[in-house]
Amino acid sequence: MVALIVGIILILFTVFAAIPAHLFGFGLGWGEYILLFLRGGLPILSAFVGLIAVFIGIADLRDKKEAEKEEEEAKKSQG
Repeated sequence: MVALIVGIILILFTVFAAIPAHLFGFGLGWGEYILLFLRGGLPILSAFVGLIAVFIGIADLRDKKEAEKEEEEAKKSQG
């Protein structure tokens, strides 16, 4: 419940911060800076996500190979 309340408060703050102050008379007008941050951070974020995906893919291939070996050993011990 606390996480839900904190999440709603943070979303409301984000909207308040992004609203142009000169148009509505309130807000912080950080929209331009938010977009600048996203433009600069998105390539770095995508590189990290891609790197993590590669590591997960390699681990998945190793797990499949190990599972196949275990199946072969189980067939040999039964047969």
